[in-house]
Amino acid sequence: MRLLSALALAVGGSFAAAVPAHATTTTPTVVNPGFESNGSGTATPTGWTASGTTAASYTESGGHSGSYELTHWSSSAYTVDTYQTITGITDGNYTLGAWIRSDDTGGDNYISLSGCGSSTKTTYVPVVSDGNWLHIVDYVDVTNNQCTINFYSSSAAGAWTNYDDVTLTAGSAPIAIRGADVSSLYRGEQDGGVYYTSSGTKENALQIMSAAGLNYVRLRVFVNPTDGFNDEAQMLAGAKEAYSTYGLPVYLDLEYSDNWASPGQQVIPAAWSSDSFSALETATYNYSKQIVADLDAQGTPPAMVQVGNEINAGMLLPDGSTSDWTQLSGLLKEGIAGVHAANSGSKIALHLAGSDDLATLESWYSTAIADGVSFDVIGISYYDYWDGRLDVLQTDLDGLAAKYGKPVMVAETAYPWTMDNATGVNSVTSSNTTLDPGYAATPAGQEENFRDVLSVVQAVPNGLGLGAFYWEPTWTIVSGNGWSTTDITSATGWENQAMWNLSDVALPAISDFAAR
Repeated sequence: MRLLSALALAVGGSFAAAVPAHATTTTPTVVNPGFESNGSGTATPTGWTASGTTAASYTESGGHSGSYELTHWSSSAYTVDTYQTITGITDGNYTLGAWIRSDDTGGDNYISLSGCGSSTKTTYVPVVSDGNWLHIVDYVDVTNNQCTINFYSSSAAGAWTNYDDVTLTAGSAPIAIRGADVSSLYRGEQDGGVYYTSSGTKENALQIMSAAGLNYVRLRVFVNPTDGFNDEAQMLAGAKEAYSTYGLPVYLDLEYSDNWASPGQQVIPAAWSSDSFSALETATYNYSKQIVADLDAQGTPPAMVQVGNEINAGMLLPDGSTSDWTQLSGLLKEGIAGVHAANSGSKIALHLAGSDDLATLESWYSTAIADGVSFDVIGISYYDYWDGRLDVLQTDLDGLAAKYGKPVMVAETAYPWTMDNATGVNSVTSSNTTLDPGYAATPAGQEENFRDVLSVVQAVPNGLGLGAFYWEPTWTIVSGNGWSTTDITSATGWENQAMWNLSDVALPAISDFAAR
């Protein structure tokens, strides 16, 4: 059952889940949930019915577990729905789970719960280009004592999708956070940046995203950047716009550097560069306390704060390196203490860059916990083209949630809508980037990738998948709002991963912020 306490943790009481509060007393029985009853080649496995191109729905050898799986495939284009209606259900919230894999990059494939007395809920099937299995979920409020499980595919000739190990259990599975890092937005607006809806109406970017369902913002702050990019004043102004005008909770990203902090770059701020380690600890405490206190003072208290950004190798290097965990833990504890000295209610996230090795992530968090570092949320960055396919993300999130019992989230993610270098700017995702074959660099591909990242987070067991933040969807091309913290004439390098096109018109990916 979804842990609504995780939702309360995520939002600091700023909004509630839109999930009906029916009690549930019955666990429905799915007939033949693993498609094992009839062997291979069965067009209508026991308990299931097909409509549409029925020959495209059959069992075959393989499966996530057991010996068989349901397959949708045909040598010609097809549309098929394999379904099972379950009756006698006690009204209440129920979650459908299924293991899937698919190579269908152009189809319309989903799992859903229909005929349940309330609106049909749908979760699209991600494309798993490496052929591995993914677990996805869908949930609904049953109000008429019955519900139909649907596995639907509308696919081109030769495209396939597999389904297996179906579950229908009591409880709901909303995704609490559908957020965006909009750290560059306020500066872009001051420099003349404009935004249009998909229909061409000029509106504020936060207004457009909030109308679509955005419910959280992330804002970073550098200590003393040379050109003021993401300094405290800019961060405070951005927080005021997001929180005071649009009611969006703030997730504060303390980077403890004058420049970008990442696994390979954690540079001590110039003003602290001559400090002893003891003085660095004091500076970390005082700075954390000051930033959070200043947010509180202007009426924009941060609901969540991350101490350090992508600190796989440590922070404030070399002093806070993972080669000396005693010192790194000391800095983390001082940062956390500073946050809580200013606002005891702010939840603490520790944020690492993604990894294709769960054991590496577990080693980091286990060491922090063993050293007495107290935190509430695990956050990892996930960029499909750098960090592995969606099954890698699922392994990391599910494994971390299971091991530590803490909510997990994707603190950063993004995907390109084009690889064309129309502006002459060297984008971060250059032509040499290896994109996921399952997601084209198109507006539709960008939308599908973020949608499916959210689905992976939503499927984390025990309701511990908190949500995801799309990184810099509003960072469009605006003179003076570039990548460099020292060169005001620099370009963004991110225009092909923003959620607005080169004409500043909203792209379809904005619809992914909708509640689910």
